Amino acid sequence: MITAIKTFLKLKSASGILLITAALLAVLLANSPLASLYDQLLDTPVEVRIGALQIAKPLLLWINDGLMVVFFLIIGLELKREILEGELGSARAIALPAFAALGGMIAPALIYVLVNGSDPVALQGWAIPTATDIAFALAILTLLGDRVPLPLKTFLVSLAIFDDVGAIIIIAIFYASNISIISLMIAAICIAMLALLNRLNVYKLMPYLFLGLVMWVALLKSGVHATLAGVILAMFIPLARQQVGGRSPLKELEHDLHHLVIFIILPVFAFANSGLDVSGMGMDELLHPVTIGITLGLFIGKQIGVFTFAWLAVKMGLAKLPDGVGWSLIYGVSLLCGIGFTMSLFIGSLAFDNSGDNLFFDERLGIILASSLSATCGFLWLKKALH
Repeated sequence: MITAIKTFLKLKSASGILLITAALLAVLLANSPLASLYDQLLDTPVEVRIGALQIAKPLLLWINDGLMVVFFLIIGLELKREILEGELGSARAIALPAFAALGGMIAPALIYVLVNGSDPVALQGWAIPTATDIAFALAILTLLGDRVPLPLKTFLVSLAIFDDVGAIIIIAIFYASNISIISLMIAAICIAMLALLNRLNVYKLMPYLFLGLVMWVALLKSGVHATLAGVILAMFIPLARQQVGGRSPLKELEHDLHHLVIFIILPVFAFANSGLDVSGMGMDELLHPVTIGITLGLFIGKQIGVFTFAWLAVKMGLAKLPDGVGWSLIYGVSLLCGIGFTMSLFIGSLAFDNSGDNLFFDERLGIILASSLSATCGFLWLKKALH
């Protein structure tokens, strides 16, 4: 188990470095003579048609609605494995990261609402500062070397998993629109068939993946965000090993998808969503309520929420600190949790996509500012605490 965790952490850390590179490249292109080509690339229409069924979207939405479903699938697979046989196998082990993640969602959302509560359009982005980017956060921890205790990294990973689950629930409840009952019924039939396959102990992945694809198309047409298909599918992939051959479908799929997700899908997402043109930026953009709400929510709200709720969980006897980890290190991780990138950008695209008001600039600016502050302060704090 320890070797598996170390391997996982190395992959996530490398992914964080690649994410940073992809994001910086996007910003450079958006502020260069090639900016128009960058925009044209993302606006390229892509269409798939099978008979009367048609899916036509610009390339950017194929990335956000299509490629990201695989990212959500990985989240679901990791969560199921950790709960059934990993670090989250007991209520006491779950309590600390779960409480910390809950606080890390509540406090940022409250701060954002306090800043933008009077503007109904801007208020749609209340969930943007609730998300933590695990790849970036682990990349910062990696810079501190072997001095970082493994239980602290495990705590951060567990916290981020719960954080992602919270984001998924928020997306499902608050960012659905124009609901199609027929499409939802098709998705429900797919879920029932997935449950039947699991009940019958079907170990071949292909039937699950086929039903997952049909469910994704149904959700894409339903008004509920299609990426949820990935998490739902993961819940039905068998973890238990097949009696003959000893293979675990869940672990096999998770292993096969990990490199694809962290080295291709997430960097592509970062490249497609980080192109921020700052050439005409002024004080109006820096002081825009959306920018301020996201910046304060991620940088201030995250550290307050994560640390306070973790402290409460320990003081109430619901959890205990990991071995070799003190409150100073927990606070350092709380600072790093203010690095919101992948999921924050994703929620931002949903929040303001149909608002009729272009707030993408302010949303991305706030995420970048807060993430930079959180990464710098978290690194410096942990460097001193680990000295």
